[in-house]
Amino acid sequence: MASVVLVTDSTADIPCATRERLGIEMVPLKVNFGEESYLDNIELQPAEFYKKLAGFGKLATSSQPSPADFHEVYQRLTDAGHEVISIQLSSAMSGTYQSATIAKSMLDDDSAVTIVDSKSASFGYGHIVVRAAELAQAGASKADILAEVERMRSELRLYFLVDTLEYLQKGGRIGKASAVLGSLLNIKPILSIDKEGVVYPFDKARGQKRAMARIAEVLESDLKTRPLSLVVATTPGYTDGAEEMAELLKSKLNVKEYAETEIGPVIGAHAGPGTIGIFIFPLDS
Repeated sequence: MASVVLVTDSTADIPCATRERLGIEMVPLKVNFGEESYLDNIELQPAEFYKKLAGFGKLATSSQPSPADFHEVYQRLTDAGHEVISIQLSSAMSGTYQSATIAKSMLDDDSAVTIVDSKSASFGYGHIVVRAAELAQAGASKADILAEVERMRSELRLYFLVDTLEYLQKGGRIGKASAVLGSLLNIKPILSIDKEGVVYPFDKARGQKRAMARIAEVLESDLKTRPLSLVVATTPGYTDGAEEMAELLKSKLNVKEYAETEIGPVIGAHAGPGTIGIFIFPLDS
C-alpha cells in the first residue's frame, strides 16, 4: 500500500520541527517589502518579519506560489509512489488553492493527488494538516484520512483577536474613518472565518480583556464539557494577553491538549502584529 504524504503551504503556520517530524511538505508563499521578496518561513522567519515590518512604515504584501512550485512537489512524491493529500489556504483568500489545482492537472497521471480547500487560514487548517499527517504516519488509508479531514474542517473553531485596525484598513478591509474611530475607542475586533472560508467580523469589544471574555463566553456556551484541543498563536515580540487568553480558556473549557505556535509572515502581513489566534478542535466526534 502506498504511503500518504501531506502537502500544505506556508500559511498553515506549522512549526518547522513539526513538519519535519511528520514528513509534511510545505510550499511557501512570498512576502514582499516593496521590491524585496522573501519565501515565507524559509527566507524570512516570523521573528525577523515582525522586526522588519515595524521599521518598514508601509504595508507588506504577499503573493501565491506558482503552479510550477506545486507541480515539482507533486511530481517528486508521485514518482516515488506516494499518495498525496494537499491542503491549502482558503480559496476565498488566495489563489494558492488554484495554483495547486493547476499543478495537479499538469501531471500525466493525477489520480494519486487529492487537493483540499481548507476554507481556513493559519493554524486553523495547520491543525488539520498535522492531524492528517499523524494518521498517515500511523498507516491510515487515504480515504480514512480524508474523512477525518472533512470532520475536522466542519468542527474546527477559530478566532483572531486583532490588536489594531491599522492593517485591516491598509489592506482595504475597513475604511480609514472606522480604523481611526476604533483606535480612539480602543475597540478590539474579533475576526473569524465562515464555512465558505471568508474572514468576517464576528464581534468587537472595548478593550482586550472584554474581547477575551467574549470569546470564552461563546466557546463555553457552544462546546460545554466536550474534550478539546486548544492552540494559541501569537506574533513574536507582541505576545501581550496570549497567556491570559490561554489560561482563561483552560479555566472555562475541557482542554485536554494545549499547544502554542506563531502567526507567520503572510498571515501577519494582513492581520498585523499583536494578533492572537485561538484554534479549538473537539476531540470527540
